[in-house]
Amino acid sequence: MKLNHLNIAVPDVAATRSFFESFFGFRCVETKGQDVLSVLSDDHGFVLILSNFKKELVPEYPRDFHVGFLLRDGVDEVNRLYERMKSSGFEASPPKNFHGSWGFYVAAPGGFMVEVSSYPDEVLR
Repeated sequence: MKLNHLNIAVPDVAATRSFFESFFGFRCVETKGQDVLSVLSDDHGFVLILSNFKKELVPEYPRDFHVGFLLRDGVDEVNRLYERMKSSGFEASPPKNFHGSWGFYVAAPGGFMVEVSSYPDEVLR
């Protein structure tokens, strides 16, 4: 079995889409309406859908809800992305060792957290 897609309801589809395009390399392959829905894809075939069908409703996520991304190039890539996000004004905790990885959490547009981490050899020792 393979995860086909993830749909995340967000208050501002355009801002959240820009976040995933800018920092995680997603490409928008389809947009419906005036930012009612955007379909994003990555280089591995994963599809992320961002939606806002009822503009008057602001989605709320449980405290521990988050989306996790695993970076392949280790500690340096995690640190570079952290610095890019901080300099772009995003609220992120400093990278640290956790769950056997090196990573951080950042508040994404849309009211949910994104975990960014890597499992390099130097962290696992």
